[in-house]
Amino acid sequence: MIEFSLYLLFGAALGTLGGIFGIGGGLIAIPLLGVWFGLDQQIAQGTALVMVVPNVMLALWRYHQRNRIELRHALPLAVMGFCFAWIGSIWAVGIDAQTMRIGFVAFLVALSAYNLVRMFGARPAATSEMRYSWPWLGVLGAASGTMGGLFGVGGAVVATPVLTSLFGTTQVVAQGLSLALALPSTGVTLVTYAVHHEVDWMIGLPLAIGGLASISWGESRPRDAGKTPARAVLRVPGAVRGDARL
Repeated sequence: MIEFSLYLLFGAALGTLGGIFGIGGGLIAIPLLGVWFGLDQQIAQGTALVMVVPNVMLALWRYHQRNRIELRHALPLAVMGFCFAWIGSIWAVGIDAQTMRIGFVAFLVALSAYNLVRMFGARPAATSEMRYSWPWLGVLGAASGTMGGLFGVGGAVVATPVLTSLFGTTQVVAQGLSLALALPSTGVTLVTYAVHHEVDWMIGLPLAIGGLASISWGESRPRDAGKTPARAVLRVPGAVRGDARL
């Protein structure tokens, strides 16, 4: 019971941070589960997905209440994301845990560097029409799905900044399309990790409950992305929130 309460509080803290920074908690949870709880990298990723999947479902539902998602754009992202997340997750469960941890750290460094360049570099103007459609949306879905399946982050952290910088979408449109990508990709990744016994449900379930209970409170904190450099950097992969007020 004490351990359950501890995981519940940990999930609440992750949900709050995820809501504040717009990252859903997964990017924070995975390294903490590995370092503090001593979980192997794949188990840390699979366990974090137990919390991330319901957060993505909640975000997509909220987004759908406020905004419209173009099916012709979302479908290639979702289908390719699902297929390649499945491939990436199968690949992930067969890799040595230490190698996976090194790869995850390299992924975080590359993602942070890309977002820093975007934050301080010139930002292209958003357009009403997407610069590229099929087949490039399918390519983005495949790349994002692979990264999501491999590192257990859903792919939205890759898709959102690419959609705004290369495809010319607004942040709100990018969020909706990334959610459409994230839900099937996180779902199939969680199932694959679970089938291969890479999920600790006794930790993951209370994390999910605590995260769902607190993420809305975190979202209600100050939302101005320009208030701190850290918030501006971490805000980019905010597709897990479903909040159109950016």
